[in-house]
Amino acid sequence: MRAGRGAASGTRWVGRSARRLTYAQGAGRTGLGQLIELTAAHSAGDALVTAALAGTLFKLPVNEARGQVALYLLITMIPFVVVAPFVGPVLDRFRSGRRFVMAGTLFGRGLLCFAMAAAIVSDDEFTIFPAALAVLVLSKAYNVSRAAIMPNVLPADIALVTANARVALFALVTAGFAVPAGAGISAWLGAEWVLRGATVLFLLEGVLAVRLPRHVDSPDLEELEEDEERSHRWRTLLNVGPVVAEAMKANVAIRLHSGFLLFYLLFLVQDRKLPGLAPTVTIGVLAVAAGVGGLAGAAVASWVRSHSPQLIVLVTLALTAAVTVVAAIVFNLWTAVAVALVAAFAQGLGKLALDAIVQREIGEEVRSSTFGVVEAFLQIAWVLGGLVGLLLSLFAGGSAGLAVMAAVLGGSLGWLLVRRGRRTRARDAKVEAARAAGADARSSASGAPSPSSTPDAPSSAPDTASPAPWETPRPKPAGTTTAVVRRDDSPTEKRTKPLTNPHG
Repeated sequence: MRAGRGAASGTRWVGRSARRLTYAQGAGRTGLGQLIELTAAHSAGDALVTAALAGTLFKLPVNEARGQVALYLLITMIPFVVVAPFVGPVLDRFRSGRRFVMAGTLFGRGLLCFAMAAAIVSDDEFTIFPAALAVLVLSKAYNVSRAAIMPNVLPADIALVTANARVALFALVTAGFAVPAGAGISAWLGAEWVLRGATVLFLLEGVLAVRLPRHVDSPDLEELEEDEERSHRWRTLLNVGPVVAEAMKANVAIRLHSGFLLFYLLFLVQDRKLPGLAPTVTIGVLAVAAGVGGLAGAAVASWVRSHSPQLIVLVTLALTAAVTVVAAIVFNLWTAVAVALVAAFAQGLGKLALDAIVQREIGEEVRSSTFGVVEAFLQIAWVLGGLVGLLLSLFAGGSAGLAVMAAVLGGSLGWLLVRRGRRTRARDAKVEAARAAGADARSSASGAPSPSSTPDAPSSAPDTASPAPWETPRPKPAGTTTAVVRRDDSPTEKRTKPLTNPHG
């Protein structure tokens, strides 16, 4: 009884401490705290399903395991092929009921886990396989919907990158506790009991999703606006803008490197081409390094609130390329651990910055569809990287494979920097042309000759004409709080920034 009381007291203390963290900085008022707790529980449920369905891959001979891993990589692309063209548009179509869509994905996974538990007892492999794919599809649908509603629950004092990092950090922590717990229960009682526990957890999460604040849902638009957005939906998705495209290409390179590194190092260890420790211990060290890197990425993202997400994405790509070059030159166990840690760090931090960019730059009418397309591209890049890692592990040593990936990362970074420089120069030229045109228009309106038409006029003469359009102050309507719009704000922020704080 004393042990039970102590465990209950410790659980309540942990719950209160977690609640203080999730509800900090106004997150409890806007609904961000509830969303963090729901996503953490969702991550724990996914971890339990993974622990229950974990196979005995590396108990097979190494060459046979390669074939099964290649088949697994190809199968994991199927849910993303479904998410991108179908799930994203459906979520955009039902923006006014996003709470119920999220609850539906959770209830559906609960029922599928119950069916998989029964199939494990009866050894029904034809039920387990499609049910597992459906669970993965619903999990990605939840993640897409959760990312799309993040701006609706964002407090005024928290940046998008920080909010995404807080969600990811709690999700990683709960998954880190759920995976060993699920593996232990699976070894003790059987995988079916882990899936039954996941069933109860998902059903409770569905109830919590329905209880999210109402402002999570977006108001319905008029039918005319709906028809117009459907006609331009795919045109918008194919032209997401240079900022989103740049961030997505950088993350594709990082995800390609992550998939390559996972399977390349894993099979190098299995083939005993990475000396230093026993194979099992080496795999454990690499796994711990990857976990620490993911946690560090989420933690760092919560601190860089004042930095641009575009800069964060490029810095993570540059850091990954630099560490990979060093590991290719000096390849041993500890450089492999370092590159695994940095790859996980860059993947987590870069993805959080990409989510913030999409949430800021993409309109709400196609935001879920855009997230679906982004997730599909990233998963395809991860699968391609894994397949390349499998092939290179057959005939290449550690230094050769890492040199190939270092060249890919360096080339991607150089290409993105060149395109960014060209875009910046073109933008500056347009601004200068607009300023010159505005100066000519003001001079002609006032009857005075323009500076360009009077060569004797000093170039440093003060301009006493009316201010430029972007410098004209806005009138302040009575009874309202005017929005503060900066010149460096993105077009989406200028359009959607509210006149009053909806969260008080």
